[in-house]
Amino acid sequence: MSKILMVISGANSLKMADGSTHPTGYWAEEVAASHEVLAAEGGDVDLATPGGVRPTVDVLSLDERGGVSDEDAQRFRGYLDGIADRLAAPLALADVRAADYDAIYIPGGHGPMADLVDDDDLGRLLNEAVAQGKIVVALCHGVGALLSASTPDGGFTFADRELTAFSDEEERQGGLGDNIPFSVEGRLRERGARVTPGAPWSSTVIQDATLITGQNPQSSVATARKALAALAAR
Repeated sequence: MSKILMVISGANSLKMADGSTHPTGYWAEEVAASHEVLAAEGGDVDLATPGGVRPTVDVLSLDERGGVSDEDAQRFRGYLDGIADRLAAPLALADVRAADYDAIYIPGGHGPMADLVDDDDLGRLLNEAVAQGKIVVALCHGVGALLSASTPDGGFTFADRELTAFSDEEERQGGLGDNIPFSVEGRLRERGARVTPGAPWSSTVIQDATLITGQNPQSSVATARKALAALAAR
């Protein structure tokens, strides 16, 4: 059985480019669908957040305003209710070590832009995972959380790696648009990653050795399955 650590944002708001505050959190599908696939295939999944805080689901991810049908919203809500006890008491990132896990899995929502992108504990955990050859998986805006990991000389741990992430075009079409505090795609490029987005809203997953990234909520299931396949191949 593979031991997997799912790192979820603990943020419930994001400061926008115009100075306003936008309610946010984790995206329901990315946690629910990913967790469901991983657990169904025998994965032992622990949850962790910065400080061990209870994570907040983004209300738009359970609403037609977020492009989510009533049927899907009910399904995601039902699954999250089923793991409510785990969501209520996640591990604190400061207390976990990569050596205890086979993979690190980071779902998105806009929440990671508020806390995970510069979280020192996550950066340390990701650097441990890379050094130990563990599988690192990130999804949608969760790919931005990779920015927390730096090399001793100040470089980006994942520079020169090919990946995908929630694209600028998707941000314009259905995200927060030009009011986003920064472009996840753009900042990853600036730090030296090779970002290769697929068509907007397509299920797109890229694997570069032990790094697996998914582009958007539509990629949740495929990303989790790719992670399982990588674990099974080890």
